[in-house]
Amino acid sequence: MSNWFECKVRYEKTMENGMQKKVTEPYLVDALSFTEAEARIIKEMIPFISGEFTVSDIKRAKYAELFENPDGDKWYKCKVLFITIDEKSAAEKKTASNMLVQAPDIQTALTNLTEGMKGTMADYEVASITETTIMDIYHYVAEEPEFNRTSPVNSDDQKINMM
Repeated sequence: MSNWFECKVRYEKTMENGMQKKVTEPYLVDALSFTEAEARIIKEMIPFISGEFTVSDIKRAKYAELFENPDGDKWYKCKVLFITIDEKSAAEKKTASNMLVQAPDIQTALTNLTEGMKGTMADYEVASITETTIMDIYHYVAEEPEFNRTSPVNSDDQKINMM
């Protein structure tokens, strides 16, 4: 399961009219801790931002699921209510869960959410869909471990004297 952090990056952006403007943009990063989230967002932003930038805020973001669509340029937060029946009282219970859907518009976001939820066995209803300001999402990618040995161990180097 992913552990998402919303990181806000503040930098000077060149506007269409050529003027410089300070902007703060949110990004979603999959990381294990706040420290790792900050390091990852800095690493991801360096190629895209010329000049100085700061990570102005980091907070946990609780998303149960992400539905990506390469045709979409916006991210929509979908509040989904899972419906269960309490066995003792026979009352309907609704449990909220937030999901993030990538789509070009709100109607496509609903379609993508419905498509992504097709295999779900539980009953659910969509309570709300709202457009977010999230610019991009960075998934966790495991890096290859580096083995740095100064002297390789050879089986001939380790001789056992048996007497």
